[in-house]
Amino acid sequence: FFNTEVRSLSKVERANACNSVIKQLMRKDFTLEFSRDRKSMSVYCSPAKASRAAVGNKMFVKGAPEGVIDRCNYVRVGTTRVPLTANVKDKVLSVIKEWGTGRDTLRCLALATRDTPPKKEEMNLEDSTKFSNYENDLTFVGVVGMLDPPRKEVIGSIQLCREAGIRVIMITGVNKGTAVAICRRIGIFGEDEEAGIRVIMITGDNKGTAVAICRRIGIFGEDEEVIGRAFTGREFDDLPAAEQREACHNASCFARVEPAHKSKIVEFLQSFDEITAMTGDGVNDAPALKKAEIGIAMGSGTAVAKSASEMVLADDNFSSIVSAVEEGRAIYNNMKQFIRYLISSNVGEVVCIFLTAALGLPEALIPVQLLWVNLVTDGLPATALGFNPPDLDIMNRPPRSPKEPLISGWLFFRYMAIGGYVGCATVGAAAWWFLYADDGPMVTYHQLSHFMQCTEENPDFEGIECDVFESAEPMTMALSVLVTIEMSNALNSLSENQSLIRMPPWLNCWLLGAICLSMSLHFVILYVDPLPLIFKLTHLTFIQWCVVLEISFPVILIDEVLKFMARNYLEAK
Repeated sequence: FFNTEVRSLSKVERANACNSVIKQLMRKDFTLEFSRDRKSMSVYCSPAKASRAAVGNKMFVKGAPEGVIDRCNYVRVGTTRVPLTANVKDKVLSVIKEWGTGRDTLRCLALATRDTPPKKEEMNLEDSTKFSNYENDLTFVGVVGMLDPPRKEVIGSIQLCREAGIRVIMITGVNKGTAVAICRRIGIFGEDEEAGIRVIMITGDNKGTAVAICRRIGIFGEDEEVIGRAFTGREFDDLPAAEQREACHNASCFARVEPAHKSKIVEFLQSFDEITAMTGDGVNDAPALKKAEIGIAMGSGTAVAKSASEMVLADDNFSSIVSAVEEGRAIYNNMKQFIRYLISSNVGEVVCIFLTAALGLPEALIPVQLLWVNLVTDGLPATALGFNPPDLDIMNRPPRSPKEPLISGWLFFRYMAIGGYVGCATVGAAAWWFLYADDGPMVTYHQLSHFMQCTEENPDFEGIECDVFESAEPMTMALSVLVTIEMSNALNSLSENQSLIRMPPWLNCWLLGAICLSMSLHFVILYVDPLPLIFKLTHLTFIQWCVVLEISFPVILIDEVLKFMARNYLEAK
C-alpha cells in the first residue's frame, strides 16, 4: 500500500494497511503467549523472503505499559533507535498515567520490539517462566490508548445498587490509577457506604486504569480519597492475612489481580457472612465463580465459565444484574403476598367455624360452600398475585438476611388480625339476618345462641318456627361476605406495605380480572338454577348486598392501618 492514494482505499484496507505491509516483509514463526507474571506477549518473526537489506529476525512485544517499558533500553524516534533514559521513561509513564486517569480513561497497551532476539534454537518454548528473559533489551515503539467507555446505564445502576444496600467491588487487571478514575466516574466510590450484597466486576487493566474506571462509573466519587480502598494484586499479597480480610471489607477496587486473588477475595467476603455475586468470562474466573454464592458468567464468555456459574448474562450488561436483583426481590415479595392472602383467608374460615361452635350459633357455612371458596373462589386471585408489580421502594430496602424467616412475628400478627376479622365478619353477617333483617325472624341473641332448644313446647321460642334456623338466607349472607371480603383482601395483597393509594389495583390487571371472574362465579351459584339448591343458597336483595359491602370493606381500612404502622414505625427502625 506504499505510494497509494488513501482515497482509493476502503476503510478496511486503511485499517489493515500497516498489518498488510508487515505481513509482506515478515513471517510469524511462533508466539510467546501472554502470562500474568510478565503481563505481556510477543511474536517471533523472520524475513518473509531473502533480501539484500539488513533485516533480520525480530520480536514484536505488547503488554502492560509499566512492565514493557521497564524492559526497554531503547526508544524508536522515526527510523532511529536511541537510548531510553530514566527521564524519558518517567515522561512516557506520566503521559500513560494521564491517558488512563483523564477524561477518556483510556486502556493503554505498550508496543516494543527486540531487534536482535536470540536464535530460535536457543529458546526454550516449553518453559514459560523464561519468556521474560527473551523479552528484554527492548526498543520502545509507542503506546496505544483504547477507548472503552462504561455503558451509560451503568452509573444509574450503581446508584440503584447503593440505594438497595448492594456494594459494588471492581476487580480488574488495569493499573491502579485508571481503575480508581473509572470507579469515581461510575460511582463505586461514595460516602457512608455500608456493606450489603457485593457484586464483583472483572477486567484486565492496571491499578491506575481500574481506579479511573471506578471514578467514571460512580464506584468512587470524583474527589473521594481511595487510600485503603484500592489495591493492586501485589499490594494485597504484601498484607498479613488479617489485613487482607479487612481490605476486602473496606476496598471497592482491586487492580492487576490474578485468578488466585479473586477466589481469596470471595472467601474473605463470605467470612463476613455476606452474599457474594461474582462476574467473569474466562477460564481463570471459574474457581471464583464456583465459590461465590451467585456465579454470573458473561454471555460472550467461555464454556468453562458458564458451566461454573449459576447465571449467564446474555447481554454482558451490568445493569441486567441490577434488574435481576429487583426481579428477584419482587418474586420473593409476591410469594409472601400469595402466602399472606391464603393464610389470612383460611384463618378466617377457621375462626368462622370455631366462633359459631363457641357461641352456639347455627352453621354459617356448610362443607360444600367452604370447598367452593377454597378450590374456586380463592384460587384465581391467589394465582394472579404472582403478577404483582415490584413495590415502589423495593430497591430502597437493605438486603434481606438469609436467616430471616419467611413469616416474621409482625406478619404473623397481621395474618391473625385480618383472619380474625374475616371470621368475625362472616359469622356477623349470618347473625345480622337473624337479629336485624326486615325479612328475617328478628330473634333475640339468647334465642339465636340456644336455637337447638327450639321446640313448640318451649315458651322461650313462642311464635318462632324452628325451621327458620336452617334458612338459606343467613348462609347466603355469610358466604357472600366471605367471598367479598376475600376479594378485598386480595386487593390488600397487591403490596406488603404500600398503600392502595400509592399502588392502585389497576397496576395488576390480572388481579382485577381474577377478582371479577371470582365474583362472577359467586353470582352464578346464587342466581343460576339449580346451583342455589345444590349449595343451599338463595337470592339476596339490594339491601342485603349493601350490608354485605358494609361488612366487607372495612378489611381494607384495617390493612391500611397495619401497612401505615409497618412503613412508619417498624421499617423505620
